[in-house]
Parts: sequence; structure tokens; C-alpha cells
Amino acid sequence: MNITDNNNESIIVSIKCTAYNHEKYIRETLEGFIMQKTNFRFEAIVHDDASTDNTADIIREYAEKYPDIIKPIYETENQYSKKDGSLLRIMNEASRGKYFALCEGDDYWTDPYKLQKQVDFLESHPDYVLCSHRYRKFYQNTLSFDNSILPRDFNKDFTFDLNYYILREDWVTQPLTCMYRASAFDSDYYMKFKNKKDLIFFYVLLKRGKGVLLNDCMGVYRIHEKGVWSGLSLKNQFISELQTTKSIYDVEHNFTAASMLKVFLQRNCNMFNSQIMKSELKLILSVWCIVVKYFKIEGIILIMHQLHLKIKIQKLWNKIVSIGKR
Repeated sequence: MNITDNNNESIIVSIKCTAYNHEKYIRETLEGFIMQKTNFRFEAIVHDDASTDNTADIIREYAEKYPDIIKPIYETENQYSKKDGSLLRIMNEASRGKYFALCEGDDYWTDPYKLQKQVDFLESHPDYVLCSHRYRKFYQNTLSFDNSILPRDFNKDFTFDLNYYILREDWVTQPLTCMYRASAFDSDYYMKFKNKKDLIFFYVLLKRGKGVLLNDCMGVYRIHEKGVWSGLSLKNQFISELQTTKSIYDVEHNFTAASMLKVFLQRNCNMFNSQIMKSELKLILSVWCIVVKYFKIEGIILIMHQLHLKIKIQKLWNKIVSIGKR
């Protein structure tokens, strides 16, 4: 896509927004872009990935009304489903900014100074590659917000690196919160990974430098049944994360990858181990089979550790039940 305009002032931030069948949500997303108050130029590259609803029409409406900000791309063939990096290439070729900000078409921003705050930080801290912030979850089925501001356990700006990102049991950053230096992202390295999920994206980025989490809450992550991640079942989320971890392991074959595997299993398998009901045993066994399939010896060793924990939990549970029957 060729983007031309008559303003010679440089674009500082390119917002990269991908949308697919987001007609219910895309207006709120686009409003979050146009409300931004900055002392620099920015653009929003809004990519409709061959939606079958009215998403493209809504994007077109905003592009006509705000041509200096909204730069649309309309596909006739879905690019995300190709899994070959086409979507990343298209978005990168269209984006002209020094910094890239991310927001998918079903999430939205709530602070009109979000871009300004993030640019100010990155301009004054050249050794950082990524600037993130806190956010809230919104549950579409109940039309309610989560009570917590995420990620939890922070009350001030916080610096993190790749090791912290890997070892923390919940993610420090989400796409809707992220701004990063365009020059810091190694697309060729990224393309080596078979699985190109968000975790891989941040893994590649943080290999180049550190990130900061601003304590400000400036966006909303929407949970709904058609979400790429939130729409998956618990088991399929587990499988997706396992495939992502396997992708890193295949490329790296080092301590970092092994650490990721261990943390992944502890984070996810403990969730299954906490379910002691017999009805869950079949699911747990199927998950262990997946781990062995992907990770061979390493997976077996970690599974034995997890099973040891499960046996302890099972014994404790049986003891509690027996006491209750007296």
C-alpha cells in the first residue's frame, strides 16, 4: 500500500491495528486513536483482514472523516490464516513511524495522552526498546470490568527484561499496551519461529533490550467468544501456549528455552493439577501426552516433577475427605 500526503512533517508513531469481523467493537478502537493529543504526527494503519461483516465499511467511514490519521488497508483474502508472516510484512511496509504502537480491533485505549506519554519515555530513555502500561479487562458477555488493574503487583513504573518476562507467571505486556522502537524489531529473526504468537513477538523484541511498564492504566482488553485468544477453550489455550514455547525451544535450544518450558508447565499444569475430580483426569492425561510429544525427554522429566506434586495434592485431598466423613 502506498501512503501519500502533502504534509512533510515526519510521522513519529505508526499505530498498527488489525481487525477481522470486529464491527461491534471497531468504532471504540478507532475513537481511541483519533482522541490522542500529541505534539507530533501519528498515523493509524488499520488493516481489515477480509472481514465478512461491516468492519471494512466502518473503517472506510473513519478513513474518509480523518484521512490524516486513519490509513486503511482492505484485504480480499485473509492474511492471518496463512501463518507465513504476510500480515506482519504488509503492516511493516505500510508503517512509517519511528515508533510502532499496537492495538487490535476489539481492544481500545482510554487515555488521550497515551501515545505522548510513551513517546516521551522512549525519547528520554534510548536504552529501552519497549514501553508498556497497565490495563483493564472487559467481559463482553456480562458487560462488566474485572475488578483488578493488570498486571497486578505494581504501584509504580517498573523496568523488566527478557528473563523477567519469561519467568513471571502472567504477562507484563499486551499488544494493546505496547509501543516499541521500529528499529529494534528483527523481522528476519522473528520469521525463524514457526509459531508467531504474541509471546514470540515480545520474546524477539526483548532480546534487543529492556522494557518499561508505566503505572498508568490506559487501555482495555476485551474478552469475548470470538477473540483470537479469549475465544479458545482452556485446553486449546494450553495447546497454543505449548506450541509457542516449542517454537522458541526449536530455534534456541538453550537455557532460556528450557526455563520457559519449566515456567510454562508450572503455570499451566498446576491449573490442571488443582482439579482433582476424576472427570478431569482424562484431560490431564491428554495434556501430558502433548507435552511428551513436543518435548521428549525434557517434557518427561518435568512431567514426573508435576506428577509428584499431584500425588502430594491427591494424598492431602484424600486425607481431608476421610476426616470429613468421620
